[in-house]
Amino acid sequence: MNSILDKFRLDGQVAIVTGAGRGIGQASAIALADAGADVVVSARTVSQLEHTAEQIRQRGRKALVVQCDATNEAQRQSVVEQALAEFGRLDILVNNAGGAGPKPALDTTPEEFDAVLHFNCTSAFAMSRLAAPHMAKTGKGSIVNISSVAARFAQPGFAAYGVGKAAMDMLTRNLAQDFAPTVRVNAIAVGTTLTSALEGFMNEDMEAAMLKHTPLARLGQPEDVAACVLFLASPAADYVTGEIYGVNGGVARTPVEMPRTDFGV
Repeated sequence: MNSILDKFRLDGQVAIVTGAGRGIGQASAIALADAGADVVVSARTVSQLEHTAEQIRQRGRKALVVQCDATNEAQRQSVVEQALAEFGRLDILVNNAGGAGPKPALDTTPEEFDAVLHFNCTSAFAMSRLAAPHMAKTGKGSIVNISSVAARFAQPGFAAYGVGKAAMDMLTRNLAQDFAPTVRVNAIAVGTTLTSALEGFMNEDMEAAMLKHTPLARLGQPEDVAACVLFLASPAADYVTGEIYGVNGGVARTPVEMPRTDFGV
């Protein structure tokens, strides 16, 4: 008798996870391996990737480490080429590489704005464009983009990052239409999650404010997001595409207040 849990299995499938050296990317790569997938892990820091790969191998799955700056076209192509050379197929892509810290709009140069947009959206588009034709050869595939609540809730200090993730959300919806019915494309709107990305500006007062505005009264863990990645990548989500899933503790507004622009007048 078949079990509904069988729909969450990824046996025989191959995934690429960008930004897989730590945090959400690492947890997602491990979750996919737990479900039976072999995983290509990519990021800029090889030592972190090796740690992720070791945890995948401990689960009895194969892992391939490929150093990659997600903003570099040649390196993106290399990730896909090495995945195909090693495993002969591609089924899943998790576009996790991205990010940017808060910065006042007047202190953000147009060049910095473009760089944040490129890192968070253009690189995901480029990876998806490279991967989707190979997914189609297997009969079906799944792309999961890691977005943010910053795409939905406007707030001071996040003009570049918020636009970058909002663009990723619209990219998700459009690619879902472009690639249907063969390749599904979905995104996850991540809330405040305890990763190294918070280092440098998180303090006790900020954490208290975040908790105050998070209905579930806790901050997220990478595994919370990874569980949703697994669902969207798996056959359990075969009738889901073009959606932005919230994994954010139920926030209905920006969870932290940043200072507004001081024009000095």
